[in-house]
Amino acid sequence: MRIIFMGTPQFAVPSLQTLIDHPELGELVAVVTQPDAPAGRGNVLTQSPVKQLALQHGLPILQPPSLKPADEVAKLRDLRPDVIIVAAFGQILRRDVLDLPPHRCINVHASLLPRWRGASPISAAIGAGDASTGVTIMLMELGLDSGPMLSQRAVPIEAQHNTGTLTPVLAQVGADLLTETLPRWLCGEIVPQPQDAALVTHCRTLKKEAGKIEWTRPAVELERHIRAMSPWPSASTTWQGKNLKILKAAPSVQFDRMLRPPGQVFAQGKQILVACGGGAIELIEIQLEGKKAASAGDFARGQREFVGAVLK
Repeated sequence: MRIIFMGTPQFAVPSLQTLIDHPELGELVAVVTQPDAPAGRGNVLTQSPVKQLALQHGLPILQPPSLKPADEVAKLRDLRPDVIIVAAFGQILRRDVLDLPPHRCINVHASLLPRWRGASPISAAIGAGDASTGVTIMLMELGLDSGPMLSQRAVPIEAQHNTGTLTPVLAQVGADLLTETLPRWLCGEIVPQPQDAALVTHCRTLKKEAGKIEWTRPAVELERHIRAMSPWPSASTTWQGKNLKILKAAPSVQFDRMLRPPGQVFAQGKQILVACGGGAIELIEIQLEGKKAASAGDFARGQREFVGAVLK
């Protein structure tokens, strides 16, 4: 079997690695990834994690800015793929690409479809308070993550999980599931299962403004929001006109119940808390714009006016 792999971020790396480690699954005839892009404070042109792995193994690499032009589709067609494996590629595939391989385009998606179709399923699952999430191996079609499913595997969401720590767990689960699913699909052992339209939920691409904290929300929701936004775009608020990132927090189990406006910072014992629409959040680690991350206690000792302030 001739395989084209499409992927870009770190999430896709374990899936590519498993195809490299298991040549019996098929021949990798090309790796397609997003063009090199500026990254970091210096805006240094940076290769995607998938490209870096492909270079290490001497694999042919394609980096089209778009797969819409006919000449880019022709390059894929000339490779005569039997199947295309996609994991967080970053471009929507049109019909002319989806119809290329006889064994279809297969996607490694980081949710238990039909829940959380879209670009940020891991953050969405954490933010919603889901008890579990997982990975779905599915056939791709024109609809957004709407294709029939080949396999699924669930993963519990632990209380300490944020998007940054849960993503590599799901990436490896996806790679393992792909290893098991692909040969069974190629030899005709799997009957694709349609998604239940009544259970569909969607999530959007995360933008920087998604991290904004609304202190009128209940504390339990805000704690999940903080974990969902970590490490990017980071949950944030404003203090003295500067951006204040809330890197780590916990719902307070001992709230003094005094009437406080949402967003007001107060101390209770050694804890630094913020009143919410319901309950309070204990700040554990924070980072003020232009400063290094610090424990909330150390920050409050160095910034006496912090306790009593109302965060916006």
